[in-house]
Order: sequence, then structure tokens, then C-alpha cells
Amino acid sequence: MFTINIYLKFALIAVGLIGGTALWIAFGVWYGIWFVLLGITMLLSYIFLGTVQSAAVMMQNTDFEGSEKRLNLTLNPRWLYATNRAYYYMIKGSIALARKDVEEGEMWLRKAEEVEVPTDNEKAMLQLQLANIAASKGKWKQAEQHYRIAKQCKITEPNVKEQFKQFEKAFSNRGQMKHAQMGGKGAVRPGGKRRRPKMR
Repeated sequence: MFTINIYLKFALIAVGLIGGTALWIAFGVWYGIWFVLLGITMLLSYIFLGTVQSAAVMMQNTDFEGSEKRLNLTLNPRWLYATNRAYYYMIKGSIALARKDVEEGEMWLRKAEEVEVPTDNEKAMLQLQLANIAASKGKWKQAEQHYRIAKQCKITEPNVKEQFKQFEKAFSNRGQMKHAQMGGKGAVRPGGKRRRPKMR
């Protein structure tokens, strides 16, 4: 998808609005109107789309600091379109988790969940992240709920499918350990205390 560098966009907004207005005043409407319209278009795209797309590219390249700085250039996340707002929260959550800040990461991911993530791939990834957070806290029932929601999604991306396999493996290992612990209860241990014979 085509994207304009955010600093170039700022420059176009300034040139369009300030330069266009100056031309409008100096030479008339038809000399400045097109610059003003360009400036307004760039301004609206900045307000409603934010800097999510370029931040996502940096995130994919594991440039967490750069991604966070780019996100911070967004004017107000609550003004973003629903899709971009959900991505904004997901990226913020992923950055926090990469820094081992689980509580902050969960907070941002919960916000993304409230917005409703646009595609099944992203929805499944979000639910798996929440499931992993719950599992890390020992909240396995909650983790299983998130996993079930993710399982209902139609996943097409190999990366998300691989995350599914990893989580299923961890969940399966946890179930086997629990079964072994329950099976060990009440079993006769070798070397245990012998029963004393009855006295006649």
C-alpha cells in the first residue's frame, strides 16, 4: 500500500494551507484553491489515519523504539478510523510485551479488543496474545476462552498458524502434566510404610 512519509505530509499540509492561502489572497481564488484543497486532504488523512501504517512497518522490522516514536506522532488515537485505532492499540500492546511489560501490554490489547479488529487474522493474533498473557499468569480457563475465540477465526497467514501450533503444544503439555499429577495421588509409593500384621 502506498504511504507518504509523515514529515513530507507535514510539509504538504503547511505548504497547502499557508502557501495556498497566500496565493489566494495575492492572486485570487483559482491560484490558491488547489493548494488549500491539497493541504486539507493531507490534514484529514493525518487526523483519521494517523501514523499507524509506517509504525507497523517499523514494528515488523523489530524497531520497537522507532515504531513507538512514530505512533506518538498520531494526533489523537480516539479520532482514528476504527481499523487504524485497533491497529494503534495492537502495536502499542505488542511493543509493551516485547519490553516484558505484561500489564501495560494487556491493557492496550484489551482496548484493541473493544474496538473490534478488522480481519480474522488480526483477531486470531490478538486473542492468542491475550491467551498467552492469561497462561503466563496461570489463568488457564481465561486462556482457553481466548483460544476458543481465536479458533473460530479463518486464518490464512502462516505466521498466525504457527503461533496457533505453539500455543496448542503448550496447552497440551500443561494438560499432560496435570493428568500425571492427578494420577500420582493415592498411588502406593515404593519403600512406603508396611501395614502391621494383626496380633493373634
